[in-house]
Amino acid sequence: MDVQLEQIRDQQKASWNNFSPGWKKWDDLTMDFLKPMGDEIISLLQIKEDDLVLDVAAGTGEPGLTIASMLTSGRVISTDLAEGMLDVARENAAKRNLTNFETHVCDVCELPFDDDTFDAVSCRFGFMFFPDMQVAAQEMVRVLKPGGRLATSVWNGPDTNFWVAATMSVINQHMQLSPPPAGAPGMFRCAQPGLIADLFAEAGLTNMVETEVNSKLNVGSFDVYWRFMNDVVAPVVGALSKTDDTLKAQIKADVLKLIQQKYPDGNVRIDAGARVIYGEKE
Repeated sequence: MDVQLEQIRDQQKASWNNFSPGWKKWDDLTMDFLKPMGDEIISLLQIKEDDLVLDVAAGTGEPGLTIASMLTSGRVISTDLAEGMLDVARENAAKRNLTNFETHVCDVCELPFDDDTFDAVSCRFGFMFFPDMQVAAQEMVRVLKPGGRLATSVWNGPDTNFWVAATMSVINQHMQLSPPPAGAPGMFRCAQPGLIADLFAEAGLTNMVETEVNSKLNVGSFDVYWRFMNDVVAPVVGALSKTDDTLKAQIKADVLKLIQQKYPDGNVRIDAGARVIYGEKE
């Protein structure tokens, strides 16, 4: 990996470790929000009770925890760059009395596993943050057994993800942020249909399936929504960290107006859209 990509990786590691307390705080809400995407990954992987499963960019543990609960003689190995996130995953496994779930801190572009090791690989919302997505795909395929299955989820574009677009659109109106370089890690980097499937094909996967999955961020109120965005969503936190209190208050007020227009009854359940991509190793 070249120096620039290593720098991106190290920045990602520091950022996710920094956000791990917020993810722990909001874990129940976040896991409910992301459950439809994890369920679709699990459905496509057709998990067998004795499978050895790798969960990449596992964060606080899902969908690996759910997969582990489905196994009788199999087990799950969950990996992530951020040890802080995996600390939460282990706590969640202990709460569920899962003894077939283990964690490894590692870089997806340098997986510390032998070729042809795993029956299935899951990766929920990781690809858009990987410094080199093609190398990441190749590594996942390398550690898959012949006939193994791989499934991942990525966000669709901002037009189907009002939960983040609402806040970021207001921030951009006030701050005129520079757009990230083309291809740089970010939430909507993989929104283009077919992009991940093409990566999978180049890495050697076949029998690709790509499905749309929708969800809702069920925060209930604007106050909960605002606190959630400020604790969990990196682009929002990064932008607001550069503002003074006056501008931050104005941004909050404008986001509130936008949310109230969309949800005049005060029941804030915000739309989200993703796609799940599946492939098989020959």
